[in-house]
Amino acid sequence: YWGERHILALAFAVKEINEQPKLLPNITLGFHILNSYYTAIKTYKAALSLLSTYHRFIPNFKCDTKSNLMAVIGGLVSETTANMATIYTIYKIPQITYGSFSPVQGDKTQFPSLKQMVPKELYQYRGAIHLFKHFRWNWIGLVAVDDDNGESFLKTVVPMLSQNSICYSFIIRIPKRTYINEMTQSLLSSLLKEYPVLAHAFPSLGKVWIVTSQWEFASLSFDRIWDTEPFHGAMSFTVHSKEPPGFQTFLQTVRPSWSKEDGFIKDFWEEVFDCSLNSPTEDRVTCTKEEKLESIPSLLFEMNMVGHSYNVYNAVYAVAHATHAMYASRVKLEKLKGGCRLVFQNGQPWQINPTLRRILFNNSIGDTVHFDENGELITSFDVTNWVTFPNNSFVRVKVGRLQPWTPTGKELSLKEDLIMPPISMCNDHCYPGYSRKKKEGEKFCCYDCVPCPERMISEQKDVNTCAHCPEDEHPNIGQTQCIPKMLSYLSYKEILGIVLASMALFLSLITALVLGVFIKHKGTPIVKANNRSLTYILLSSLLLCFLCSLLFIGQPRRVTCLLRQTAFSIIFSIALSSVLAKTITVVFAFMATKPGLEMKKWVGKRLTNSIVLSGSFVQAVICMIWVSIFPPFPDTDLHSLSEEIILKCNKGSVILFYCVLSYMGFLAIISFIVAFLARKLPDSFNEAKFITFSMLVFCSVWLSFIPTYLSTKGKYMVVVEIFSILCSSAGLLGCIFSPKCYIIILRPELNNREQLIRRKK
Repeated sequence: YWGERHILALAFAVKEINEQPKLLPNITLGFHILNSYYTAIKTYKAALSLLSTYHRFIPNFKCDTKSNLMAVIGGLVSETTANMATIYTIYKIPQITYGSFSPVQGDKTQFPSLKQMVPKELYQYRGAIHLFKHFRWNWIGLVAVDDDNGESFLKTVVPMLSQNSICYSFIIRIPKRTYINEMTQSLLSSLLKEYPVLAHAFPSLGKVWIVTSQWEFASLSFDRIWDTEPFHGAMSFTVHSKEPPGFQTFLQTVRPSWSKEDGFIKDFWEEVFDCSLNSPTEDRVTCTKEEKLESIPSLLFEMNMVGHSYNVYNAVYAVAHATHAMYASRVKLEKLKGGCRLVFQNGQPWQINPTLRRILFNNSIGDTVHFDENGELITSFDVTNWVTFPNNSFVRVKVGRLQPWTPTGKELSLKEDLIMPPISMCNDHCYPGYSRKKKEGEKFCCYDCVPCPERMISEQKDVNTCAHCPEDEHPNIGQTQCIPKMLSYLSYKEILGIVLASMALFLSLITALVLGVFIKHKGTPIVKANNRSLTYILLSSLLLCFLCSLLFIGQPRRVTCLLRQTAFSIIFSIALSSVLAKTITVVFAFMATKPGLEMKKWVGKRLTNSIVLSGSFVQAVICMIWVSIFPPFPDTDLHSLSEEIILKCNKGSVILFYCVLSYMGFLAIISFIVAFLARKLPDSFNEAKFITFSMLVFCSVWLSFIPTYLSTKGKYMVVVEIFSILCSSAGLLGCIFSPKCYIIILRPELNNREQLIRRKK
């Protein structure tokens, strides 16, 4: 029954125009309606009948003086429009189509008199693309009419979808004229073949229709009322419209007898109210003729002027304004010629073509109506949301506006608080922490969601690739954002730092106590027999070695980095040189007791001082070269640990670092060899076996240090260094001095000359 809506919109517009004193004064606008029945033969016949005398089908013979054809409004579909245009183009009769049209009809060289009261369909396609992108819909289905227009639609839309990264799951072609229920059943059958698990109703499918302004949601007859449920939530693009004032009142006055020559209203009335206007029949009662249009379900008849009805309304006004402009120009011309009598009935339809092409006016609602250079209406579109109800009624809710002529990116505006859009994607979103991976053999919109690789994040949904964090940040647990890395160094505030510092201080205290014991008992035979000066030097250097380990704890600074390795290596070299000097002194002292050997001159302070100074001097030279050329410095390691920034001392030169270690190892090996060879000397002078054990401890510690040091990272490398320093120093302290302290403190009776002589014998 949409045809009757269009007729009533036309009649209302004509009524308004005839009641306006300033528009077409002294001229009555009328109309003649013919049915094309959507067939070419009927369309041609109807078109030619308008060129004939009323009620006489004689083309090109027209003798009516009171009925002058000025323009034709129609048709609704592009085929009807084309068939009509074929006839009216020959006679240059203006034709205004208010429905769909094909791109060919926009060719003004072929159809110069044709005007479109609708914008290009391309604008609606672009609007649909904007809608898809706005709601991030990239998985859609296409439904097209199975004719040339449908093919043109697909050829236009499919490339646009690809250009905007939108995929289509299916393309379904439906017959040119079909019933809605049959169409939805066909669509469901096709969808169920592809998705067997889907239900048998569109709401259950979660699908939303996006339709263009060419759709008319109305039943063709009362007995073919279709189910509106599948279209609940549908969104359509309709030519922008407003309700003309007085239209509702006009519809309320419509009765089947309102016009004797209107045969359409009689058929419509009988069908929609299921009654008979003449005599009652077996199936129908007699119409009261007082039935009201507002009582008809909205599915059959809408009381609002929307869609094509509004286009018809504007088309009538366009013809009226163009005719008025033509007559106004003729009046002006006649006055210039000095005439005073005008005959309005002799205006020809082709004469309003120029004025119709340039027409620009505001209709009764205030909307501007004008055409572009191609004869197409310049206007916007309303985005309408369809809300259906269980009784098969529906309402249109305007939820947005599409304005094709606004700046790029601002064409579509939506009232999102009025919309509850579904998700339309091949698969679910890839949420933060994941990235998209294309599925092999599937469309580009289909993908798997894979977790971001290690040390990478994704902060947004549906990213194609994960991003690296800055060097000073690392991913959180969900890999959704970068968080600052923690500073990592061995601190005095953590348990490990406290334990190591306590150990260093405790061993330093023990060393100081041992030194105090030896100083206190410096006159006893056991202290004298082991070279007091070397003992003091050795104990002092061990004390400093324990304290050197404290330089490794705390945040690295320039001074501490310079002193860490160099101070320890020089001090420990003094300790090793002292051990070597003690061992060599014992050997030389024993050899000096044999007759015939002039070794006495080598025994004394000069020998020990030379060994200690020369042994430590070489290490000092290596360290000076290291500090002057490649000095250690504070540095940061951003890559070894994923969640921490390691604050460390860069050694400057790894080669010189290992040279220092190698030299200490060289001193230890020499001391071990000499001590091992002197292990069988008389007990009273023999420290060799204790030195041998201490060197074995030292070598074991530092041989295990190298692989352990290389296999650890961060602050634990510093822990390994401190532990090696403490163990090697404690080895010397324990192996060399614990036996002597045992005698001095616990067995003082053994600390006398007689016991030493007795043990020697």
